[in-house]
Formats: sequence, structure tokens, C-alpha cells
Amino acid sequence: MGYTLWNDKIVNDNEILINKEDRGYQFGDGVYEVIKVYNGEMFTVDEHIDRLYLSAEKIKITIPMTKDKLHKLLYELVEIDQLNTGHIYFQVTRGAAPRAHNFPGDTVLPVITAYTKENERPIENFEKGVKATFVEDIRWLRCDIKSLNLLGAVLAKQEAVEKGCYEAILHRGDIVTEGSSTNVFGIKNGVLYTHPANNLILKGITRSVVLECANEIGLPVKEEAFTKSATLQMDEVFVTSTTSEVTPVISIDGTEINNGNVGEWTRKLQAQFETKIKMLQVK
Repeated sequence: MGYTLWNDKIVNDNEILINKEDRGYQFGDGVYEVIKVYNGEMFTVDEHIDRLYLSAEKIKITIPMTKDKLHKLLYELVEIDQLNTGHIYFQVTRGAAPRAHNFPGDTVLPVITAYTKENERPIENFEKGVKATFVEDIRWLRCDIKSLNLLGAVLAKQEAVEKGCYEAILHRGDIVTEGSSTNVFGIKNGVLYTHPANNLILKGITRSVVLECANEIGLPVKEEAFTKSATLQMDEVFVTSTTSEVTPVISIDGTEINNGNVGEWTRKLQAQFETKIKMLQVK
């Protein structure tokens, strides 16, 4: 039997009761995060918690718990579930109230839930690379908020899966934004490109780590938008996320990137990312 963090306590999974009028269930009115766990240790936990609170603030949810308290409870959840390698999913909804589009009153408290999942790192994807497809970005204009409203991303991911691809690379018109569940990077002539962190993309935690890695290995970075055609002409392309880490893209809609091979800079970034994971274990 597993355990779940439910508001301010950790309980057995079968003790969880989700109210049918929870606004997360009815409106997607909430925010969420996913933290990677390596060998029992949470990776970039502070950054994920900070982003959760920032996303909540942007949609006017006040989380009824300090960051330190949440950090402590997530740590306890990993311990009690004996999670080795996997991730923690956690979310905050605006709470349960009679259905109405406007916010409920202050007496309605947000609902916090979190659970763990054991899963292995997708090493084969890191080594061999994956296929992707272009999909029009039909999402709203506040992608900087890690909202529970994920239908646009779900539809894009499903389209990718139906085409036998790992990821959908989203674009607004001709401009590439991000993946359905990842950030997108391209490397051309020894320069790393990625869309600027504005309202059109999520400022990924792994994205930020990779930018640090690029600086550490001497790879220049330009945070500027690029087109679909420019993406296909990149020397290397990869996507990043909590669970995808640094995943090379070797083909987009049948067009091979780097002749279908993982590029040297991508390998160097993967190695530097791995160094940060190993540093986590010696803290």
C-alpha cells in the first residue's frame, strides 16, 4: 500500500477522499509540480517548490503551508514510500465549493496532494535519441504558469504518440515554443538556442539546470525564438524535463537531425547533468 500527502498529513492511499466539487477536478483550477528522485534524494527540490508557490500566486491561490513545511512533508513521503528512483507528483487546487466560475470565499481552503512513483531513468532514449513531430501550439497565453489545465498538451502528446513519436514540438505559426511536456533546445555552429522564458513557455527547472551546464562546459547560449525550418537545420536538437532529463531528438517528421545521430554537444551536456546528479548523492 502506498501513501499520499493530503494537506498537512501523510495518509494511506485508501484514506484519500476527493470532493466531487473540488475545483481542480471541475475547472483544472490549480497548479502542480514534479520532482525527480535519484537514489532516494530529491533533485532541485527548492526550485520546484519555489515555482509551485509562484504559479499559485499568479492564479491567486494562497498555499496554506510554508515552503519549509512542504519540503519536510515531501521528504517524509519519499522516506515512508521508500522511493529509490522515480518522482514525486504534487498539486494544489483552489479547494472544494459549490460549482461557480468565480472564486469561492476565503473560508474555502486549497487542497494539497502529493504521491510518489517508482520509475527507472529512460537510458535508452538518452543513448539513442527519439523522434518528434511538429504540432500547432493551441494552448492559452499563460504557459509560464504550471497549471492543471493540460488539455492542449495532452492532445499534442497524443498526436505525437499516434505518429510513433516521443514528443510533439509545439509552434505558434512558424515559431517553435516548447514541447508538449518538455522544453526544446537546438544547437547550431556551437551555439545553444532555446525560446526565451516568457509567457509562451514554462520556465523549466531542468531547462535552467541545462543552461548552467552549458555555461560550465563553455557552450554559448542564446535565449531567442527560432523557426520550424531553423529547427530542422540545427546541428543538434534535444528536449528537457524532469523525467526526460536531456533527451536527444534525432528525427522530426522524418527529417533526420545530425544524420540521425546524437550530437557531441548533447553528449557533453548529458555528462555535465550527470555530474550534478552525482553531486546530489554526496551532500
